[in-house]
Amino acid sequence: MSVASVREFLLRWGKDGGIMEFDSSSATVELAAACLGVAPGRIAKTLSFYSGPEAALLLVAAGDRRVDNGRFKAAFGFKGRMLGPADVERLTGHPPGGVCPFANPPGAQVFLDVSLKAFPSVYPACGSGNSGIELNCEELYSISGARGWVDVCKPQG
Repeated sequence: MSVASVREFLLRWGKDGGIMEFDSSSATVELAAACLGVAPGRIAKTLSFYSGPEAALLLVAAGDRRVDNGRFKAAFGFKGRMLGPADVERLTGHPPGGVCPFANPPGAQVFLDVSLKAFPSVYPACGSGNSGIELNCEELYSISGARGWVDVCKPQG
């Protein structure tokens, strides 16, 4: 899926004009934070895990957090295993570095980590390694079709 496809998806939410495309890469938390001039925590990173052989679980978390394996297993009932590079685009609809929590294939399930609630707004990618959009948590929850809020992350380090 391309930024144009994501823009078309966001049109029904009135957010299609909010997509930012950068001249440089925003494919990592650090790069995205630098492009936007914000703290890394405000980057809504979308982590993609296998939830079955042909399905993905997308976990959106604050950029300054990492998954706690025990909490992940307790919340979802299985050990988190991140998608391999060959499966990312096929199962999420987006290329590595541009995975976003919306405009995904029907089998992708989205969950939001409570770490995002620490910020008035966050910036998920929009289908490419040089794009993003500012959304508050309510908008992100609605637009992503999130299945719920989870508490599966801890601070980096």
